[in-house]
Amino acid sequence: MSRINFDTLLEAGCHFGHLKRKWNPAMAPYIFMERNGIHIIDLNKTVAKIDEAAEALKQIAKSGKKVLFVATKKQAKQVVAEKAASVNMPYVIERWPGGMLTNFPTIRKAVKKMATIDKLTNDGTYSNLSKREILQISRQRAKLDKTLGSIADLTRLPSALFVIDVMKENIAVREANRLGIPVFGIVDTNSDPSDIDFVIPANDDATKSIEVILDACCAAMQEGLEERKAEKVDMEAAGEAPANKGKKKATKARLDKSDEEAINAAKAAAFMKEDEEA
Repeated sequence: MSRINFDTLLEAGCHFGHLKRKWNPAMAPYIFMERNGIHIIDLNKTVAKIDEAAEALKQIAKSGKKVLFVATKKQAKQVVAEKAASVNMPYVIERWPGGMLTNFPTIRKAVKKMATIDKLTNDGTYSNLSKREILQISRQRAKLDKTLGSIADLTRLPSALFVIDVMKENIAVREANRLGIPVFGIVDTNSDPSDIDFVIPANDDATKSIEVILDACCAAMQEGLEERKAEKVDMEAAGEAPANKGKKKATKARLDKSDEEAINAAKAAAFMKEDEEA
Protein backbone atom coordinates (compact mmCIF):
# COMPACT_ATOMS: atom_id res chain seq x y z
CA MET A 1 0.00 0.00 0.00
CA SER A 2 1.26 3.44 -0.96
CA ARG A 3 2.13 5.96 1.76
CA ILE A 4 0.64 8.85 -0.21
CA ASN A 5 -1.91 9.07 -2.98
CA PHE A 6 -1.93 10.86 -6.30
CA ASP A 7 -4.82 13.19 -5.38
CA THR A 8 -3.10 14.47 -2.20
CA LEU A 9 -0.04 15.43 -4.25
CA LEU A 10 -2.22 17.02 -6.94
CA GLU A 11 -4.14 19.15 -4.40
CA ALA A 12 -0.85 20.30 -2.85
CA GLY A 13 0.44 21.44 -6.26
CA CYS A 14 3.37 19.01 -6.27
CA HIS A 15 3.05 18.65 -10.06
CA PHE A 16 4.03 22.24 -10.92
CA GLY A 17 7.57 22.42 -12.26
CA HIS A 18 9.51 25.45 -13.49
CA LEU A 19 9.29 27.32 -16.78
CA LYS A 20 10.33 25.24 -19.76
CA ARG A 21 13.32 27.49 -20.48
CA LYS A 22 14.69 26.87 -16.97
CA TRP A 23 14.51 23.08 -17.08
CA ASN A 24 17.36 20.64 -16.55
CA PRO A 25 17.29 17.92 -19.26
CA ALA A 26 18.34 15.32 -16.67
CA MET A 27 14.82 15.68 -15.20
CA ALA A 28 13.18 14.57 -18.49
CA PRO A 29 12.20 11.08 -17.16
CA TYR A 30 10.09 12.70 -14.43
CA ILE A 31 8.29 15.24 -16.64
CA PHE A 32 4.76 14.34 -17.77
CA MET A 33 4.04 17.22 -20.15
CA GLU A 34 4.34 20.94 -20.76
CA ARG A 35 1.44 23.34 -20.25
CA ASN A 36 1.52 27.11 -20.89
CA GLY A 37 5.33 27.05 -20.92
CA ILE A 38 5.53 25.26 -17.55
CA HIS A 39 6.67 21.68 -17.08
CA ILE A 40 4.26 19.33 -15.31
CA ILE A 41 5.82 16.60 -13.14
CA ASP A 42 4.58 13.01 -13.46
CA LEU A 43 2.97 12.44 -10.05
CA ASN A 44 2.75 8.66 -10.54
CA LYS A 45 6.54 8.62 -10.46
CA THR A 46 6.52 10.98 -7.45
CA VAL A 47 4.26 8.56 -5.53
CA ALA A 48 6.62 5.63 -6.29
CA LYS A 49 9.70 7.66 -5.33
CA ILE A 50 8.14 8.86 -2.05
CA ASP A 51 7.36 5.22 -1.13
CA GLU A 52 10.95 4.20 -1.91
CA ALA A 53 12.44 7.08 0.09
CA ALA A 54 10.04 6.59 3.02
CA GLU A 55 10.97 2.91 3.32
CA ALA A 56 14.69 3.73 3.36
CA LEU A 57 14.15 6.49 5.95
CA LYS A 58 12.14 4.10 8.11
CA GLN A 59 15.05 1.64 8.17
CA ILE A 60 17.53 4.41 9.08
CA ALA A 61 15.31 5.56 11.97
CA LYS A 62 14.76 1.94 13.08
CA SER A 63 18.51 1.38 13.31
CA GLY A 64 18.79 4.40 15.64
CA LYS A 65 20.72 6.59 13.19
CA LYS A 66 20.17 10.27 12.43
CA VAL A 67 18.88 12.00 9.29
CA LEU A 68 19.85 15.65 8.90
CA PHE A 69 17.14 17.82 7.29
CA VAL A 70 18.36 20.80 5.27
CA ALA A 71 16.12 23.65 4.08
CA THR A 72 17.24 27.27 4.15
CA LYS A 73 14.59 28.67 1.78
CA LYS A 74 11.84 30.77 3.30
CA GLN A 75 8.88 28.57 2.26
CA ALA A 76 10.41 25.42 3.76
CA LYS A 77 12.03 26.61 7.01
CA GLN A 78 9.11 26.38 9.41
CA VAL A 79 7.68 23.15 7.99
CA VAL A 80 11.05 21.39 8.10
CA ALA A 81 11.75 22.56 11.67
CA GLU A 82 8.38 21.20 12.87
CA LYS A 83 8.53 17.88 11.00
CA ALA A 84 12.17 17.14 11.89
CA ALA A 85 11.55 17.97 15.57
CA SER A 86 8.49 15.65 15.59
CA VAL A 87 10.76 12.66 14.84
CA ASN A 88 13.63 14.00 16.98
CA MET A 89 15.98 14.57 14.04
CA PRO A 90 18.50 17.41 13.58
CA TYR A 91 17.90 20.14 10.99
CA VAL A 92 19.54 23.18 9.42
CA ILE A 93 17.18 26.00 8.42
CA GLU A 94 19.21 29.22 8.79
CA ARG A 95 22.39 28.93 6.80
CA TRP A 96 24.42 25.90 5.86
CA PRO A 97 27.66 26.20 7.88
CA GLY A 98 30.33 25.49 5.24
CA GLY A 99 32.26 22.33 6.11
CA MET A 100 29.57 21.13 8.48
CA LEU A 101 30.06 17.54 7.29
CA THR A 102 33.58 17.64 5.87
CA ASN A 103 34.89 19.56 8.88
CA PHE A 104 32.54 18.11 11.48
CA PRO A 105 34.94 18.24 14.50
CA THR A 106 35.14 22.06 14.20
CA ILE A 107 31.34 22.32 14.17
CA ARG A 108 31.21 20.09 17.26
CA LYS A 109 33.65 22.46 19.01
CA ALA A 110 31.29 25.38 18.33
CA VAL A 111 28.36 23.36 19.75
CA LYS A 112 30.44 22.52 22.85
CA LYS A 113 31.28 26.21 23.22
CA MET A 114 27.55 26.91 23.42
CA ALA A 115 27.17 24.26 26.16
CA THR A 116 30.15 25.74 28.04
CA ILE A 117 28.61 29.24 27.96
CA ASP A 118 25.37 27.77 29.40
CA LYS A 119 27.27 25.93 32.13
CA LEU A 120 29.31 28.97 33.17
CA THR A 121 26.19 31.17 33.14
CA ASN A 122 24.29 28.75 35.37
CA ASP A 123 27.07 28.21 37.93
CA GLY A 124 27.57 31.97 38.39
CA THR A 125 31.05 32.22 36.84
CA TYR A 126 29.93 35.16 34.70
CA SER A 127 28.34 37.08 37.60
CA ASN A 128 31.59 39.02 38.24
CA LEU A 129 31.86 40.23 34.64
CA SER A 130 30.82 43.69 33.49
CA LYS A 131 27.46 44.23 31.78
CA ARG A 132 29.20 44.81 28.47
CA GLU A 133 31.10 41.49 28.65
CA ILE A 134 27.94 39.61 29.63
CA LEU A 135 26.12 41.21 26.68
CA GLN A 136 28.89 40.13 24.28
CA ILE A 137 28.76 36.56 25.59
CA SER A 138 24.95 36.40 25.36
CA ARG A 139 25.09 37.73 21.77
CA GLN A 140 27.67 35.10 20.88
CA ARG A 141 25.45 32.43 22.47
CA ALA A 142 22.40 33.64 20.53
CA LYS A 143 24.35 33.62 17.25
CA LEU A 144 25.60 30.06 17.86
CA ASP A 145 22.11 28.93 18.85
CA LYS A 146 20.59 30.36 15.69
CA THR A 147 22.92 28.46 13.36
CA LEU A 148 23.77 25.36 15.42
CA GLY A 149 21.07 25.03 18.10
CA SER A 150 19.07 22.53 16.05
CA ILE A 151 22.07 20.22 15.63
CA ALA A 152 23.24 20.32 19.27
CA ASP A 153 22.35 16.62 19.71
CA LEU A 154 24.20 15.53 16.56
CA THR A 155 27.28 13.97 18.15
CA ARG A 156 28.43 12.14 15.01
CA LEU A 157 27.99 12.50 11.26
CA PRO A 158 24.40 11.89 10.11
CA SER A 159 23.58 8.67 8.24
CA ALA A 160 21.63 10.56 5.58
CA LEU A 161 20.66 14.05 4.40
CA PHE A 162 17.13 15.13 3.47
CA VAL A 163 17.34 18.22 1.28
CA ILE A 164 14.60 20.58 0.10
CA ASP A 165 15.74 22.24 -3.17
CA VAL A 166 18.95 20.46 -4.08
CA MET A 167 20.01 23.39 -6.27
CA LYS A 168 19.95 25.92 -3.42
CA GLU A 169 21.59 23.48 -0.99
CA ASN A 170 24.24 22.33 -3.47
CA ILE A 171 27.10 22.82 -0.95
CA ALA A 172 25.42 20.45 1.53
CA VAL A 173 24.81 17.92 -1.27
CA ARG A 174 28.45 18.13 -2.41
CA GLU A 175 29.76 17.59 1.13
CA ALA A 176 27.49 14.55 1.61
CA ASN A 177 28.57 13.13 -1.78
CA ARG A 178 32.21 13.57 -0.84
CA LEU A 179 31.72 11.59 2.39
CA GLY A 180 29.47 8.94 0.83
CA ILE A 181 26.42 10.01 2.89
CA PRO A 182 23.19 9.16 1.02
CA VAL A 183 21.07 12.16 0.00
CA PHE A 184 17.26 12.26 -0.12
CA GLY A 185 16.00 15.28 -2.02
CA ILE A 186 12.88 17.01 -3.31
CA VAL A 187 14.03 17.77 -6.87
CA ASP A 188 12.28 20.28 -9.12
CA THR A 189 12.48 20.41 -12.94
CA ASN A 190 15.30 23.01 -12.87
CA SER A 191 17.64 20.82 -10.75
CA ASP A 192 20.15 18.08 -11.47
CA PRO A 193 19.11 14.74 -9.91
CA SER A 194 22.39 12.94 -10.69
CA ASP A 195 23.98 13.59 -7.25
CA ILE A 196 20.84 12.58 -5.32
CA ASP A 197 20.50 8.97 -4.14
CA PHE A 198 16.74 9.15 -3.48
CA VAL A 199 15.12 11.58 -5.93
CA ILE A 200 11.60 12.81 -5.11
CA PRO A 201 10.48 14.73 -8.22
CA ALA A 202 8.14 17.50 -7.03
CA ASN A 203 7.53 21.21 -6.66
CA ASP A 204 10.11 22.44 -4.11
CA ASP A 205 8.77 26.04 -3.97
CA ALA A 206 5.29 25.56 -2.49
CA THR A 207 5.00 25.11 1.29
CA LYS A 208 2.02 22.75 0.88
CA SER A 209 3.93 20.54 -1.55
CA ILE A 210 6.91 20.29 0.83
CA GLU A 211 4.59 19.61 3.76
CA VAL A 212 2.70 16.64 2.25
CA ILE A 213 5.95 14.96 1.17
CA LEU A 214 7.55 15.48 4.60
CA ASP A 215 4.37 14.18 6.28
CA ALA A 216 4.68 10.86 4.43
CA CYS A 217 8.44 10.54 5.06
CA CYS A 218 8.28 11.53 8.74
CA ALA A 219 5.35 9.16 9.36
CA ALA A 220 7.56 6.34 8.02
CA MET A 221 10.41 7.44 10.30
CA GLN A 222 8.05 7.52 13.27
CA GLU A 223 7.08 3.91 12.47
CA GLY A 224 10.75 2.97 12.42
CA LEU A 225 11.34 4.63 15.80
CA GLU A 226 8.33 2.88 17.34
CA GLU A 227 9.42 -0.51 15.97
CA ARG A 228 12.89 0.08 17.44
CA LYS A 229 11.34 0.90 20.82
CA ALA A 230 9.09 -2.19 20.70
CA GLU A 231 12.02 -4.44 19.79
CA LYS A 232 14.05 -3.02 22.67
CA VAL A 233 11.22 -3.75 25.12
CA ASP A 234 10.82 -7.30 23.76
CA MET A 235 14.56 -7.93 24.04
CA GLU A 236 14.63 -6.69 27.62
CA ALA A 237 11.61 -8.80 28.52
CA ALA A 238 12.80 -11.98 26.81
CA GLY A 239 16.53 -12.18 26.38
CA GLU A 240 18.28 -9.50 28.36
CA ALA A 241 17.89 -10.92 31.88
CA PRO A 242 19.22 -14.40 31.00
CA ALA A 243 22.06 -12.80 29.09
CA ASN A 244 23.05 -10.84 32.19
CA LYS A 245 22.71 -14.00 34.23
CA GLY A 246 25.00 -15.81 31.81
CA LYS A 247 27.42 -12.91 32.02
CA LYS A 248 27.46 -13.15 35.81
CA LYS A 249 28.04 -16.91 35.61
CA ALA A 250 30.92 -16.41 33.20
CA THR A 251 32.44 -13.74 35.46
CA LYS A 252 32.08 -16.06 38.48
CA ALA A 253 33.69 -18.91 36.54
CA ARG A 254 36.52 -16.57 35.56
CA LEU A 255 36.95 -15.51 39.19
CA ASP A 256 36.91 -19.15 40.32
CA LYS A 257 39.54 -19.94 37.74
CA SER A 258 41.75 -17.05 38.80
CA ASP A 259 41.35 -18.08 42.46
CA GLU A 260 42.39 -21.61 41.55
CA GLU A 261 45.43 -20.29 39.67
CA ALA A 262 46.40 -18.12 42.65
CA ILE A 263 46.12 -21.11 45.05
CA ASN A 264 48.21 -23.26 42.70
CA ALA A 265 50.84 -20.51 42.41
CA ALA A 266 50.97 -20.20 46.22
CA LYS A 267 51.34 -23.98 46.57
CA ALA A 268 54.15 -24.01 44.00
CA ALA A 269 55.94 -21.16 45.83
CA ALA A 270 55.60 -22.97 49.16
CA PHE A 271 56.85 -26.18 47.57
CA MET A 272 59.93 -24.42 46.13
CA LYS A 273 60.62 -22.76 49.49
CA GLU A 274 60.51 -26.15 51.20
CA ASP A 275 62.89 -27.49 48.57
CA GLU A 276 65.34 -24.65 49.17
CA GLU A 277 65.20 -25.12 52.95
CA ALA A 278 65.80 -28.84 52.54
